[in-house]
Amino acid sequence: MSFLNDLFIGLDEAKQEELQERLDLVEHKTKFMDKVPVACIDASNSPVYLLSEEIALAGGMLEADILSAVFIIYYQPGKMLNDLMREVPSVMDANWPAVKNNRIILLNDDVERERTAENAVSLIEDIAEMLHPGSFIFGHEGDKWIRFGA
Repeated sequence: MSFLNDLFIGLDEAKQEELQERLDLVEHKTKFMDKVPVACIDASNSPVYLLSEEIALAGGMLEADILSAVFIIYYQPGKMLNDLMREVPSVMDANWPAVKNNRIILLNDDVERERTAENAVSLIEDIAEMLHPGSFIFGHEGDKWIRFGA
């Protein structure tokens, strides 16, 4: 949680407490669940490691082997959902287990987005909802991310 500690510096105590409670909720629920293998790749199917800490805090485990991934998250800095929706279909492989099981997720990167504590906690909540849809509902699906069927 080191990157979050840095983001929490300078926040007032009430805001820190609120964000910590949100993180604690995700951590408590995912503590009793199996870690979900997740491949995070860009629109050219290259691995993306930028979200590894967020994925881990959300109950996932970054998986380098795309064939072992239960979920694939397409994420690329500077790419919006519309960009990914146009580009991803041509690079997906129908033989990947995540594609066969319709577990492809497109994650929006808002170009104006700052790396703040609030945004980081929201992203962790979103990833928890992606990986554990029956356990979390934060309501950002369709806005910041979508499930994408092949």
